[in-house]
Formats: sequence, C-alpha cells, structure tokens
Amino acid sequence: MLSYIIRRIIHAIIIVVLVGFAVFFLMRTLPGDPIYMMMSASQLNEYTTEQIEAVRESKGLNRPILVQYADWFSQMLKGSFGKSLMRNFDIARELKSRVVVSLTIGLTAFIIGFTIGPILGIISAIRRGKFLDNLVTTFANIGITAPSFWIAILLMYYISFKLDLLPLYGYTLPWVDPIMSLKQGILPVFVTALGPIGSSCRQTRSSVLEVMNQDFVRTAWAKGLNEKKVIMKHIIKNSLLPVVTLQGMMLRMIIGGSVVVETIFVVPGMGNMMVDGMLSQDYTVVQAVTVIMTIMVVVSSLLVDLLYGWIDPRIQYS
Repeated sequence: MLSYIIRRIIHAIIIVVLVGFAVFFLMRTLPGDPIYMMMSASQLNEYTTEQIEAVRESKGLNRPILVQYADWFSQMLKGSFGKSLMRNFDIARELKSRVVVSLTIGLTAFIIGFTIGPILGIISAIRRGKFLDNLVTTFANIGITAPSFWIAILLMYYISFKLDLLPLYGYTLPWVDPIMSLKQGILPVFVTALGPIGSSCRQTRSSVLEVMNQDFVRTAWAKGLNEKKVIMKHIIKNSLLPVVTLQGMMLRMIIGGSVVVETIFVVPGMGNMMVDGMLSQDYTVVQAVTVIMTIMVVVSSLLVDLLYGWIDPRIQYS
C-alpha cells in the first residue's frame, strides 16, 4: 500500500508539472500583447516605444520564455505565484479566499450529489418499471443532458429576476452571513450538483439492477430474508464500487465546472478568477489557478483509488 501511494504521489507531481508547463507556453501563444491590454488608450498614445519596453521589462516579459518558466516554477515550489500582471495583487493571497469559496460550493454540491444520487438510484432500481422509477429516471436524464449554463440562466431568470426569490448574483461565506450565504448559494450549488446527482442516480440504478440478478441475491431471497436486510446487506454494498468510481469523476467535473457556474452567478471563486485572467491575458493568474485545480483533481483521484481497497478487499495494491 505504501509503495502504491508513493508511486501515485510521484505521478501526481509529474502531472502537475506537465500541466503547468503546457499552460505556461499555451497562454503565450494567444494573440495579443498583455502589455497593451493593461495600458489605457491615453497611455498608449503618450508612451514612447522605450517606455512601453520598460513596462515590459518591469513585468519580466522581455526575458526568454524558458527563463520566465524556470523563475515561475521555482517561485511556485516556494508557495509563491507572484503578482497579477494586470492588477498587481498578490496571487497567493487572493487564491486563499477564492479557494475557500470554490471549495464551499463545490464540496456542498459533491456531498449532495454523493448522497441524493445513489439514494434515488436505489429507489429507482427497487421500484423498476413503476411511476417512481420513471420520474427519477426522467430527472436523472435532465441532470445528465441539460447544459449547466442553460439551467443556470433559466433559474436566474425565473427565480431571481422574475420572482425575486433569491439573489441574482454574488456569494457570501457561511461564517460571514449564514442567511445571505444560504440564499446566494442555493442556485450555484443546485446547478453544480445537478449533473452529479443525475449521473450517480443512473450509475447506481444500473449497478443495483445488475447485482439484484446475481445468484447470491436470489439465494438470500430464497432463505426468506426480509427486503430491508437483502437490500442493505447484500445489494447496496456490492453495488458501491462502480458508484465510488463515478464519484471520483464527479468531483473532478465539479472542480472543472466551477468555471461556468462561478462566471454565470458572479461567484468570487477560482473559476471566476481564471476566466478574468484569460480574458485579460493575465498569464500569472491563469497559471496559478490551473495548478491549484490540477492539484485538487489528482488528490481526489488518489483518494478514490484508496477507497477501492476499503470497499472491495479483493483489490490489491502492488
């Protein structure tokens, strides 16, 4: 087990390095010049070519790309992501507050998806072919197929704009203002959790139906065990492995999907920060957010892999 964990950590480090390397160079292939984007029209008219180059030098953008990358990577290893090119704020300090916001919404959505989705899937499988099964399946299909941005816009228009039941945008942390946080968080959390709920429901339903047709389940029924004992002891536990696998994927999707949800609802999280950085070609911001998101994804993957052994003892780590 220990050697497996060490190998996975090494793989995770390699992935983070490669992603950081790719983003660093791809951002610099985008058309446009960040120096011109950060300067106003009057400054561009007043500044001479020498003054513009002096600004470029002060931002470190006149150095060779490999030198810039080596400097950025060495600073990142020390826990420093430098300063924003456009607004000159300390990125690491800004990320601390942004990560908390993204994790609060993302983990809440993940917990909801991890609990409600499998429960609905179990109910749907047990009541297969009944009205409840059709209702749950329809809801799950909507959650899987409907684009999150479309659902978000519809909810904003009807619930926040037309009915004025919930705030239209923004987010407040729970320990700052619990009531406002609840109001502002309902729509972003629901939109974020909708896909995981639908996917978990469908996967759980399929897994439960497959296990229900196994010989050991039929034997349990033949022994005269009641429905509750058969479902809890024999069916659910043996249906968990595919569901846990999917939850790892859902956690990664929630992290990536924060870009869309936070942009639409103007939530001050990492996703919103990344979009702002991309639109303004703020290299340092995009690089930092991408690395943090990558670390979250690889850590979640490692945790899911380790859960396999607990759920299914037949799995051996070697």
